[in-house]
Amino acid sequence: MAFVNIMIHAVWGTKNRVHFLTDDLRPIIINHIKLNAKAKNIYIDRINGYKDHIHCLFSLNADMSIAQAMLLMKGESAFWINKNKLFDAKFE
Repeated sequence: MAFVNIMIHAVWGTKNRVHFLTDDLRPIIINHIKLNAKAKNIYIDRINGYKDHIHCLFSLNADMSIAQAMLLMKGESAFWINKNKLFDAKFE
């Protein structure tokens, strides 16, 4: 059987490019994304960002679509940020 490794470079930003991802909060959020991805069997090769966006290079497991992986990383992290009230305003 052949070995296939597909890497995805995803970039997602905050709504209206608001600078929510400050230098003190960005590492906390990135760490949460890493831990959540690992629990969902998504391998993150690199992840970093700036005040208004995140870059992530990851590979999918065999039975996962790109859309599903993004929902598990991007959607879940936004939910986690709002649940833990990391910002005064709603994070989108």
